[in-house]
Amino acid sequence: MPSLRYRHIVWDWNGTLLDDLDYSIAVMNGLLAKRSLPLLDRTRYHELFDFPVRDYYYRLGFDPARDSFESLSVEFISAYDAHRWDCRLHRVTAEILAAVTQGGATQSILSAYRHETLHEIVGHFGLTPHFIRLTGLDNIFAHSKAELGRAWLKELSLPAGDVLLVGDTLHDLDVANHMGVDCVLVAAGHHPAARLRARHDRVVENLPALRDLLAL
Repeated sequence: MPSLRYRHIVWDWNGTLLDDLDYSIAVMNGLLAKRSLPLLDRTRYHELFDFPVRDYYYRLGFDPARDSFESLSVEFISAYDAHRWDCRLHRVTAEILAAVTQGGATQSILSAYRHETLHEIVGHFGLTPHFIRLTGLDNIFAHSKAELGRAWLKELSLPAGDVLLVGDTLHDLDVANHMGVDCVLVAAGHHPAARLRARHDRVVENLPALRDLLAL
């Protein structure tokens, strides 16, 4: 197999490797229904979801005087984690990770998911051996992961041009720009293709298309 152009690939987790879009919508609809707020479908979710997550919550109509962001985060994550094992990986996830390794590159995950939970779910799918590092946040509030990305790039001791970040949201693009590395966005997760392409020219529809782009 020919070697990859990149020596290291940084993956996002939720929405990029893990197919949790519809599950995330269902969990949030549980919170909205309890408060008689308008429910989400994919179209409305794709219009509203963004980082920082705090702003997204209040765009959904939650009343900050009644529900603090912190309490909503605890409620959402508790409901999400209750059945997180029901989620599945995106198609060809295992195959593309194996192909990257065979192509001579190392891999890591940089996620806004809580660090300990990230380790648990990646291990649940048997994917841990593919990665030299799993990095998540130290809390449940899904703040920016940009500084974690910068610190990881410094620790990697690789030129920025040898590193590719793959994600599914514009936040992933912002993180890649903050790190100074290349980025490919996969339009099968939490931001739709049109929204991604409005800001970036390297967007693929799904992981099989990414596999083709990287010539794996």
